[in-house]
Amino acid sequence: MNAIEAILKQISSFVWGPITLVLLVGIGVYLTFGLKCFTWRKTFFALKMLWQGRNSEKQGDITPFQALMTALSATIGTGNIAGVATAIYLGGPGAIFWMWVTALFGMATKYGEAVLAIEYREKDSTGRYLGGPMYYIKNGLKSHWKFLATLFAVFGTLASFGIGNMVQANSVADAVGTVFSIPTWQTAIALTVLSGLVIMGGIGNIAKVAAKLVPIMAIAYIVCALWVIFSHISEVPHAFVLIFKSAFTQTAAVGGFAGATLWAAIRFGVARGIFSNEAGLGSAPIAHAAAKTNNPVEQGMVAMLGTFIDTLMICTMTALVIILTGVWNSGETGAALSTLAFSTGLPEMGGYVVVFGLTVFAFTTILGWSYYGERCAEYLFGKKIILPYRLLWLCAIPAGAMGKLAIIWVISDIMNALMAIPNLIALALLSPVIFRLTKKYIF
Repeated sequence: MNAIEAILKQISSFVWGPITLVLLVGIGVYLTFGLKCFTWRKTFFALKMLWQGRNSEKQGDITPFQALMTALSATIGTGNIAGVATAIYLGGPGAIFWMWVTALFGMATKYGEAVLAIEYREKDSTGRYLGGPMYYIKNGLKSHWKFLATLFAVFGTLASFGIGNMVQANSVADAVGTVFSIPTWQTAIALTVLSGLVIMGGIGNIAKVAAKLVPIMAIAYIVCALWVIFSHISEVPHAFVLIFKSAFTQTAAVGGFAGATLWAAIRFGVARGIFSNEAGLGSAPIAHAAAKTNNPVEQGMVAMLGTFIDTLMICTMTALVIILTGVWNSGETGAALSTLAFSTGLPEMGGYVVVFGLTVFAFTTILGWSYYGERCAEYLFGKKIILPYRLLWLCAIPAGAMGKLAIIWVISDIMNALMAIPNLIALALLSPVIFRLTKKYIF
């Protein structure tokens, strides 16, 4: 088993190596400047579109607001709490700068994905809207590219059970067990039942729950983080100086921190940024394809806010709490580092902030990814797979909560990278469509 795990780790290091990271950021850079920085210039207008998108009578299954909340439910999770801490532990404070860079250009990637998702979505025999990379590859590219759609669907189905299900369930069980001493099997049962009540109702139920839980938990988490930040307000400029300085120089070993090279800051900043906001993986457009809208550009603007909210807001809050409380060089990593930071900044209640944040965020991630995986499986096997898929999904939750997931983590990492490759190829080939639709909307 150790030999298999070692081989898988080598594969993971390769697929998440320089080539993939350059592709992920490179496509974002290309789309950003190809759109003449449209995604940056229209951020505040996009917020207005999001607010207006709470209600819609246009064609689709869920409102534009619910589509974004469903997408955010899948992205706001362990990456925002444990992922940020891991990036700092492995790459130093400078990793946060590279997370920001990834997010700024990732906004264009998310925008392009959603534009294509609406432009090339399909309507099935029951009236449901289906879309995402497999559909814009199939309907937007020539037939000899169709194999990429199948590859994406296969990788997406497999990845969903790992990063979107078992890993999340394990994180919840571990956090709840550590803080409240609740047995893992009890957490597993509760999580499975709650997930079943939502998932068996399909995208309508998932979107409604996400539209309520995601904003409430995100706001609560941000408020607690801001409390810590404002209590250290005089040190905020120093924190930003540390981030910017470490982004371009080697971070020396200090305290329990082992030190980090410039390449480590870039690599782990970009990798954890992508892990958190999923820009380029092709997951979010599956949710946005179901939005009640007739305008691909408007939904694209709503979609790009997912990266803005996930990384530039929530991940930044987590990073500042870790740095300002002075625990970034403690030697802790992952959720333990975030817990230590919040416990230091908010004595007695900080640990609970992380636990409740992890629990709710992981739960909504399970809901969001269940829809992504289901759509990928349906593309491969048709509607007959939906019920078996949902039942298998629910069975995977307790298995993840009570299992040892070292190999599952690595396999999920590999599947995520493999999802990105066909999606990035499609974005590059269909970029003229993105530019044309955007230009048409502006003028």
